[in-house]
Amino acid sequence: MSHPTLHNQTKRNFLIYVFAAIAAFISPNLWAAAAGHDSALNLTNHLVGYLAVGIFVLAYSLVIAEDYLHMRKSKPVLVAAGIIWFMLGWIYTQHDMQEVAKEVFEVNLLEYAELLLFLLVAMTYINAMEERKVFDAIRVWMISKGLSLRSLFWLTGIMAFAISSFANNLTTAMLMCAIVLKVAKGNKAFINIACINIVVASNAGGAFSPFGDITTLMVWQAGLVRFEQFFVLFIPSVVNFVVPATIMSLFISSQPSQVIREEFEMKRGAKRIVFLFILTIATSVVAHSSFGMPPVLGMMTGLGYLKFFGYYLRRSLPRSLAKKRSEAEKRKDEKAIKRLGQVVPFDVFTKVAQAEWDTLLFFFGVVMCVGGLGFMGYLSLISHAMYTNWDPTYANIAAGVLSAIVDNIPVMYAVIAMNPPMDVTQWLLVTMTAGVGGSLLSVGSAAGVALMGQSKGMYTFFGHLKWSWAIALGYALSILVHLWING
Repeated sequence: MSHPTLHNQTKRNFLIYVFAAIAAFISPNLWAAAAGHDSALNLTNHLVGYLAVGIFVLAYSLVIAEDYLHMRKSKPVLVAAGIIWFMLGWIYTQHDMQEVAKEVFEVNLLEYAELLLFLLVAMTYINAMEERKVFDAIRVWMISKGLSLRSLFWLTGIMAFAISSFANNLTTAMLMCAIVLKVAKGNKAFINIACINIVVASNAGGAFSPFGDITTLMVWQAGLVRFEQFFVLFIPSVVNFVVPATIMSLFISSQPSQVIREEFEMKRGAKRIVFLFILTIATSVVAHSSFGMPPVLGMMTGLGYLKFFGYYLRRSLPRSLAKKRSEAEKRKDEKAIKRLGQVVPFDVFTKVAQAEWDTLLFFFGVVMCVGGLGFMGYLSLISHAMYTNWDPTYANIAAGVLSAIVDNIPVMYAVIAMNPPMDVTQWLLVTMTAGVGGSLLSVGSAAGVALMGQSKGMYTFFGHLKWSWAIALGYALSILVHLWING
């Protein structure tokens, strides 16, 4: 019997040889170069471009099959991103244009770095609130009120819609998901449908506010739509959220849960950490809206808030423990005395380490893959074909559907770069469709991808896909309402 390690090594070597043969087969003379060295090469009709698209499709297929393969979703996209950019680097080296490829790579890397740090701070705060038992407190409160699962479904959805209009929809979705995971612990069917509702609500809530989503920010900063004009999308956004939510809620039990009285106390500093998180979000909004700085500046400043407060918690812990131990001894509460002896000092870096790193690395692969394909010219090619051959309304609807497969940021960027002749109604339409179109698939938005990682198998791609028809109905009706009211 052959050794499995040697067998795998043989397969890897075979793949390397195949790729080397393909690379040797392709002649630099076949490449269509732009007029100057400061222009990008057009690789959309070349074998290298076809290979890149094939590699990306294969990688995304493996991501979709994560539940069956039990393979982390970051692995295929990381490898795909590496191969695509190695091919780009080799091609541009042949044309003595290494600096062009390097500059574009660094632009995409900067985009990812901002996203990484933003997510890392958000996850750190959520982990800190988790450790301080904030979500346990909400769970205990909901249990004591006897809320039904249907009430929880609507409550988290409405909160996600409202909060994402002024805060990042990804952060909002993660907060609501954390509550659902606590309150409905172990109920996979409900957690899946509640997470779908949260994703749809978060994306819809960010579509009518200039700083509710990155796509709206891009359109606003480009001067295509004025600040106050975005708010006419409020009613269409509500329709986009309410229609699928109403359909899904019919399949959720309305029976009140059993009222359980449970003694519970949050850890010291829990409420202050919640306040610091709200302050962090406010700082992020102010950094962008008032000073034109990236929102990540506010988030990193907020991480500083948490680190200072963590320092205070550590320094004041002995005094706090002594006071509580004295009170417990007076009550002769042996359990409380034992618990106080097991208290671990608060450590911010532990919360950073507990972030969902597979999701963060997955984002790197997606951003770099899409950036590489855009650099080859595919996104511009698709955008040009759509707005030249189709009516703008159909093209903008298709852009929203495309954003369910490809990240909405490059889709919107390609549309803005094309700058097709459209009125404000059409620019608002593509802003909305690009923002809410990602709800059609779980991998179509950052919120959906993050919740798949956060729920640890409770919310999945295929679980979301079962309800895509209801989401598509809300998508279509929101477009009709927008054209009826604002057209």
